[in-house]
Amino acid sequence: MATLPDYVLITPARNEAQFIELTLKSVVSQTVHPLRWVIVSDGSTDGTDELVNKYSAHNTWIELVRLPERKERHFAAKVLAFNAGWERVIHLPYSIIGNLDADISFDCEHLEFLLSKFAENPRLGVGGTPFTEGKGTYDFRFTSIEHVSGACQLFRRECFEAIGGYTPIKGGGVDLVAVVTSRMKGWQTRSFPEKVCLHHRKMGSGMNRGLKLSFKWGQSDHRLGSHPVWQLFRCFYQMTNRPYVLGGAFCLSGYYFSFLTRRPRAVTKEFAEFRGKEQMERLKRLFKGTRTVTEMPVLATCHATGGCVSPRSKGKSDDHKV
Repeated sequence: MATLPDYVLITPARNEAQFIELTLKSVVSQTVHPLRWVIVSDGSTDGTDELVNKYSAHNTWIELVRLPERKERHFAAKVLAFNAGWERVIHLPYSIIGNLDADISFDCEHLEFLLSKFAENPRLGVGGTPFTEGKGTYDFRFTSIEHVSGACQLFRRECFEAIGGYTPIKGGGVDLVAVVTSRMKGWQTRSFPEKVCLHHRKMGSGMNRGLKLSFKWGQSDHRLGSHPVWQLFRCFYQMTNRPYVLGGAFCLSGYYFSFLTRRPRAVTKEFAEFRGKEQMERLKRLFKGTRTVTEMPVLATCHATGGCVSPRSKGKSDDHKV
């Protein structure tokens, strides 16, 4: 068995007292601990800091970094918080750096499993697992396991430095841009469905809800360079999920509203072309019935608490990012 690489974790956290103890328990129980886990409290006022201090008192590799309170809330702030944590570990001899959300949990071998994948494949730049919000994991027909969920993203150090770290994008898509840019730089990216992490707060629920969220997702897809043909088929598929018809329709409306009004994109022309080419290649394979192994559905995925979950989720997942 290959030697596992050393790793560090960074967790931006803003008012996560409701769920962060689940994340703390998960990491503390891992079979392989990080050299350092920096939890950056981004102006939390709800007891998040006290929970982190409770665990850091008995685990010296956990460090709390406190940022001042702020009124503005946007996705770029997560990058600023992450970078504050990155500064605390950059001098350490790690090979893998992980971005871990403060509202997830997973089994005790989760991180060792991912580290073994990096040890086996020197071209793997970004790795992770699918997540579930209680109903199941991905339906891989309109997503790809080359996409790695931002709930838990592990990067090879050389890859993360090659892409310049995370790009601060106020409207979101930070995780997606990092993964796609990694492939643009020649690295492999992979989500490994043999395991799954539990996401305890429904994705996107922190800032928007309901059909407004679907419309915003559509706008985000345009802003992040999604191909218009791909978007059409993806939204038609989303119409088969709850809320039936309306969810996909609002997502499609958001995309084409931005498309027709020529809203500016948050990514470069080269990025949009690369992403669009990937999407159209996957669409061609879908219709030809020649999906690769990296696009095949999960048959059964072990639940983070030891049970099994359905291979398909009718709920929202982060496939809107793909």
